[in-house]
Amino acid sequence: MNEATVRTAAAPAPRVKRRRGKLGQVWKDRALYLMIIPGLLFFIIFKYLPIGGIAIAFQDYKPYKGIGGSEWVGFEHFARLFQEPDFFMILGNTLILFALNLVFFFPVPIIIAVMLNEVRHSFFKRFVQTIVYIPHFMSWVIIVSISFIMLSMDRGLINELLVMMGLEKINFLMSNGWFRPMYVLQIIWREAGWGTIIYLAAMAAIDPQLYEAARMDGAGRLRQIWHITLPSIRSVIIVLLILKIGDVLELGFEHIYLLLNSMNREVAEIFDTYVYTAGLKQGEYSYSTAVGFFKSIVGLILVMGANWFSKKAGEEGVY
Repeated sequence: MNEATVRTAAAPAPRVKRRRGKLGQVWKDRALYLMIIPGLLFFIIFKYLPIGGIAIAFQDYKPYKGIGGSEWVGFEHFARLFQEPDFFMILGNTLILFALNLVFFFPVPIIIAVMLNEVRHSFFKRFVQTIVYIPHFMSWVIIVSISFIMLSMDRGLINELLVMMGLEKINFLMSNGWFRPMYVLQIIWREAGWGTIIYLAAMAAIDPQLYEAARMDGAGRLRQIWHITLPSIRSVIIVLLILKIGDVLELGFEHIYLLLNSMNREVAEIFDTYVYTAGLKQGEYSYSTAVGFFKSIVGLILVMGANWFSKKAGEEGVY
């Protein structure tokens, strides 16, 4: 047997060794992989498997016939959505609430994270973090119920204070003008603290020597924040902004539905509540699926567009 034959026969050995090395690494980190399983199962069961049900958006779906036996109607349900008299009202409400969410809520976690990052007293910092995190663990039912108690016309705390100051009571819960401010304030109250976690983690990775060099050059706290902290977390901000843009038509059903009533419907009705009331309540599964599919397509296009724009601007983007 010559030397070339021996080399050829021995060639697969490094690949086998490499494969065994990967399996060994997986076994070594098996605890981490086991922790992934619940999240993976969640996405498979509730996100990927239901994708097959999108087919009923193009059918006149009848539950007793099933997907295979229902009649195909093409884009009939999408045409109906665009021809609905309330379509532009719902679209406008959704876009306005999203814009308010983006302008007023999105910067708040960044500001809170920057302020917490500047706190040097560890006990006080942990205490404040705990306080601002707590509302996230309360359901929207509790948040809205607390708001109802405080804003009610009948012995509500805010209206009682207005009466004490000689002012008239305000019907916050039934007013078109107060719905959007109330919605944004509730979002900030519940989610702002929780949103600081990612930004604080990004700030923890900033090299302390950068701050030391800035202090030696005479930079104060504000200049350090502006020239070191914010530029260091810029990529994280952009990624979260891109993901936020993808939720332009996905504002959440529960929160809006709890605030929605017959008096504020003109400014409160959005696609999520419309799908429930006009689709599921009346058993129009195909139509409600078409509306949901429309929302998903718009979100996908916006995420891809925002990601492309961020890459053109020299940032990393989501992918």
